[in-house]
Amino acid sequence: MGEQTISHLVPQSTSTSTTTTNTNAAASSSPSSPSLNTSNSLVPTNRSKKRLTQNQNHSSTSSENPNPKKPRIHTITPLLRPLSTDGEVAAAIRHLRSVDPALVAVIDSHDPPNFQSFHPPFHCLVRSILYQQLAFKAAASVYSRFLSLCGGEAGVVPAAVLSLSQHQLRQIGVSPRKSSYLHDLARKYHTGILSDESIVSMDDRSLFSMLTMVKGIGAWSVHMFMIFSLHRPDVLPVGDLGVRKGVQILNGLEDVPRPSQMEQLCERWRPYRSVGAWYMWRLIENKAGSTGVVPVGSDMGAGSAPVGVSGPQFVDPIQMLPNIG
Repeated sequence: MGEQTISHLVPQSTSTSTTTTNTNAAASSSPSSPSLNTSNSLVPTNRSKKRLTQNQNHSSTSSENPNPKKPRIHTITPLLRPLSTDGEVAAAIRHLRSVDPALVAVIDSHDPPNFQSFHPPFHCLVRSILYQQLAFKAAASVYSRFLSLCGGEAGVVPAAVLSLSQHQLRQIGVSPRKSSYLHDLARKYHTGILSDESIVSMDDRSLFSMLTMVKGIGAWSVHMFMIFSLHRPDVLPVGDLGVRKGVQILNGLEDVPRPSQMEQLCERWRPYRSVGAWYMWRLIENKAGSTGVVPVGSDMGAGSAPVGVSGPQFVDPIQMLPNIG
């Protein structure tokens, strides 16, 4: 085997080949002799030269690359100041006046919104689930009985909700489906997937993704929670029928804009789209006349409009939405 390899790599005369073979065979038979170093004793063929040249070129190119691939840097979007911060609502109104002249008359017709009510995030999410798909009076009655089961508002904590059986909840008017929603939310808190602290510190996009993982909490519920419980300033509830109607009236549109059109139509309101949405509810409230009943809510999925109900959902937004000013 050794003779074939050497003779193939080094085509020389017969006497030279025999001498080299015998020498190498003797060296390899000695237990203390090192292994054959072909780079010193053999001349590489054209194929070997080509391989070496390619490796050298690759090494040279890598070391001299003027534009090496840069590592991806993940930026963290800083949270905007909540609307409950002193002066923030006034700043929002000044901004909306300057960027959207059509809003000026609506702003002048109403007192500014008030975002000063506070409850822990878990409490607000529980209340949101309890109020879903119910008329206000019925929901308020269920909520009151729920507080009694928990021992008052301070008792609305994950451990207390987990301890309530489906039978207990059914006795106060909570459906089995809503019971599963409440228990799923409480379990995510209990296991550490969610917490009041993490919810407050998450950016809007991350928070939306995390909360819509909870059973029974859809996009509309998350948007309402972010605006009226966390007082986030730049939330646009694109699926809310009331906001869409308001944007239609404000811009003189023939049809109610689709959710996919809302981002572009309201882009100028950034970074105070929450306040712009609030004024849309006020605008359609005026258009509804003296009844005080306006279309609000979402027809876009779970956690919003009643299942099986077609057409707009009509509720009183002042009563429906928690912590609204």
